[in-house]
Amino acid sequence: MEPMDIVGKSKEDASLPKATMTKIIKEMLPPDVRVARDAQDLLIECCVEFINLISSESNEVCSREDKRTIAPEHVLKALKVLGFGDYIEEVYAAYEQHKLETMDSLKGGKWSNGAEMTEEEALAEQQRMFAEARARMNGEAIASKQPDGAKV
Repeated sequence: MEPMDIVGKSKEDASLPKATMTKIIKEMLPPDVRVARDAQDLLIECCVEFINLISSESNEVCSREDKRTIAPEHVLKALKVLGFGDYIEEVYAAYEQHKLETMDSLKGGKWSNGAEMTEEEALAEQQRMFAEARARMNGEAIASKQPDGAKV
């Protein structure tokens, strides 16, 4: 019988994007160094095992604190418990950078509630979209996307 992880998939199902991992491996090495495909595959498997190890220990830390959701603090504590304390500062810095990038993308992303539209304009757009959806549902021809008051 195969070892199973928490979600019921076999450990062999867990993987990382090969192209991304290959790119990372190549970026870490001098340009004149080549890596055999078998060595790349082995490095990727090592990364998967490392992630499994950190995830498992993070879950243990989380459980000991009677929490149900693994938080970044649990991951940092897991690194220390597993003897990777030297990496904590760098991991924390990467986490902080990720938070900044995520906040920036949310502010400028499609879910932004910035000043592009007033509340009245947003309500009018919502009503127009509802009308289009009703028309599609009823099989009616959709009216032109002209602003209110414009005649076709």
